[in-house]
Amino acid sequence: MQAMVSQTAPAETDKPLLPLRPRSIEATGLSLSFIADQIIRALYIFGEMTGVQLVELLHLPWENVLDQAMNYLRREQMAEVKGSSGLGEKAYRYQATTKGITRAKEIGERTQYLGPAPVNLHDYSAMMRQYTTQGLKITEAAIREAFAHLVISDSLLMQLGPAINSGRSIFLFGHAGNGKTSIAEATARLLSDSIAVPHAIIVDGQIIRVFDPIHHERRPLPQGQEHLYDQRWVLSKRPVVIAGGELNMDSLDLEYDEHSKFYEAPLQLKANGGLFLIDDFGRQQMRPRDLLNRWIVPLEKRVDYLTLHTGKKIEVPFDQLIIFSTNIEPKQLVDEAFLRRIRYKIEIGNPSPLEYREIMRRVCKAKNVPYSDDGLRYLLEVEYPRRKLELRAVHPRDLIDQVIDYARFLGVPPTMSRELLAAACKSYFVEM
Repeated sequence: MQAMVSQTAPAETDKPLLPLRPRSIEATGLSLSFIADQIIRALYIFGEMTGVQLVELLHLPWENVLDQAMNYLRREQMAEVKGSSGLGEKAYRYQATTKGITRAKEIGERTQYLGPAPVNLHDYSAMMRQYTTQGLKITEAAIREAFAHLVISDSLLMQLGPAINSGRSIFLFGHAGNGKTSIAEATARLLSDSIAVPHAIIVDGQIIRVFDPIHHERRPLPQGQEHLYDQRWVLSKRPVVIAGGELNMDSLDLEYDEHSKFYEAPLQLKANGGLFLIDDFGRQQMRPRDLLNRWIVPLEKRVDYLTLHTGKKIEVPFDQLIIFSTNIEPKQLVDEAFLRRIRYKIEIGNPSPLEYREIMRRVCKAKNVPYSDDGLRYLLEVEYPRRKLELRAVHPRDLIDQVIDYARFLGVPPTMSRELLAAACKSYFVEM
């Protein structure tokens, strides 16, 4: 693995930010021929390019890396200098020769990837060990702050805290509408520190694109210090990947593009170092048992095995906080063997009357509707018993929205009056 940023290098935390800029081809973990191949493809596709432009495209330094590969290409008569845009070899304008164009076409038959140079799998695995989710240290104060916008009992908070700190899998279950997804999203806010994510990794000559702006939120490096670091890595907020009913087995393996001839990382690889929420577990396009069989080893060993289109299996890190969230009874979904491999099982129950009151009070404040204990008493003593309903955490929000809609239609101020609440309940609740 490359040398990491020392304690004297600028850093926002005690942890290193990114690997230091490689000062030789050996330090990149790549071969001279691979780097030369990337340069000659760039020259073939873009025509003339300066050394500065190659640095920006490949995210590798010119000194002792790209210049060495360029010297090799020039010796092999695959590239030549066509002019200069300034002083020094970095400002020369390079282009591919006829021999170089032939070589570029041959490379294109193997892969169309062209962009930030990849890091090797060994360096990626070492980086994930450094930023493992098992090293999280979430305090009680941080838990309370992250969940302050939700009405959650102390007993539930005391379950969630150790579970999140463990960095292992969590199974949230309970009736729909009690905030399981909101709890998972609040958990994501606790993962606020930064990790290093590579643009791509290379293994067995195959390139896998990892960085995804949908899941990785780029963080700036210390101003004026960007040149110190290996630009093939991105400083990112710990990723949060959410998959619902659309999740299928193909989502969990490498996605090979026959045209571009490189891979897109599966969701669990993009989630490494962060959180992977499987929402509405049990409603995916695969059986829960199939997911168990797919992840039985990763959940225990924290490594995953992915398959290249050649049929070869590769071992990659499997290091994320996984939350399974479901409205379905656990015994209807999975067997004891599956639950045993999920370390924490936490039931999200119905709110108590006091918690329901606090939720209603907060909802009314947020929506500028005067809160009324009399209105709440009407709901709890009349509407709920009459309809034989259980309290759900989502009901106050939805009922007040209905009240606002009725009030607007009637041209009256929205209040928690019996008339408006009764109308809201009639159109919101369904007799089952």
